[in-house]
Amino acid sequence: MAGLETLDLIMIVCGAVSLLIWVIFFFMGLKHNSLFDALEEKDYPFKEIYGLGYAVLELFRYKYKSKNDRKLRQQLDILYGSKYCEYYLRVIHAQQITLAFTVFVLSFAVYGLTSEILGWAVCVMFAFLAYYYFGTETTHKIAKRSEELLHDFSEVVSKLALLTNAGMILREAWQEVAFAGTGLIYTEMQLAVTEMKNGVPEIDAIFNFGTRCILPEIKKFTSTIIQGMTKGNSELTAMLQEQSKEVWQLKKQLVRRAGEKAASKLLLPICIMFIGILVMILVPIFTNLGAS
Repeated sequence: MAGLETLDLIMIVCGAVSLLIWVIFFFMGLKHNSLFDALEEKDYPFKEIYGLGYAVLELFRYKYKSKNDRKLRQQLDILYGSKYCEYYLRVIHAQQITLAFTVFVLSFAVYGLTSEILGWAVCVMFAFLAYYYFGTETTHKIAKRSEELLHDFSEVVSKLALLTNAGMILREAWQEVAFAGTGLIYTEMQLAVTEMKNGVPEIDAIFNFGTRCILPEIKKFTSTIIQGMTKGNSELTAMLQEQSKEVWQLKKQLVRRAGEKAASKLLLPICIMFIGILVMILVPIFTNLGAS
C-alpha cells in the first residue's frame, strides 16, 4: 500500500511539473502562432498550438543541421520548392515536439483516472509514436506523389510521341499535352510551360521538370527529350516512340503490383471472417458436448 502511495505521489509530481512546463512553453509560443496560420488543418492537426514546439526549438537554439534534417530538407524541396523548404522544416519539428509533448502530459491524466501504470506507459509510447510518425510523414507524401506521377506518365509519353511524329515541334507538343489533363504530372508540365514563357530555355525547363518529379523513369524520359533536342526533331520522335513502348510495359507492371497489393489487403479480413465462422460453428458444438 505504501509503495502504491509512493508511486502515486511520484506520478502526481511529475505530471504537475510536466503540465507547468507545457503551460510555460504554450504562452511563450503564442507570439509564434501566426507562423502556422496558412497551414491546412488536414495535414497539420492542432496547428493552433504549434507555437509551443517552436518555442522549445528557439529556446534550445536548434540548428537544423542533423543528417535527418538534410534528408528532410531535400524531400521538402521536392514537395514545396526551395523557397519554402526551410519554413516547412521548422513546421515539422514544431509539430513533432508539440504533439508528442502534449500526449506525454496527457499520459499523467490517464494515470490519474485509471491508477494503472500500464495505461501511462501506453500513452508515453503513443507520444514517441506521434513524434516518429509526423517526422516521417514527408516520406509518405513523397511516395504518394510518386504514385500520382506514374499514374498518367504513360499517357503523357504516348501523346508527346504521337504529336511529334505528326510534325509538331516539341515546345508546342509539350504545351498541348500539359493542358490535356488534370493530374499531378500535367501540373508539373504546366509549370514547365510557364517557365518557358518567362524566358527559361526549353532544355532547362524540361530539366527542372525532371528534377521536381524525382522518379528515375521520368528523369530518364527528360534525359531522352534533352538528348533528342540536341540531335534534331527526327531523332527526338524516334526516341519518344521507343520510350513510349518502355513506359507501357512499366504501366502493366504497376497495374499488376496494384492488383497484388489489393489482394494482400483482402487477406486479413478474409482470415478474420474465417475465424469468426469457425467460432460460430465450434462453440455450439462444444457447448452441446459439455451439456451431454
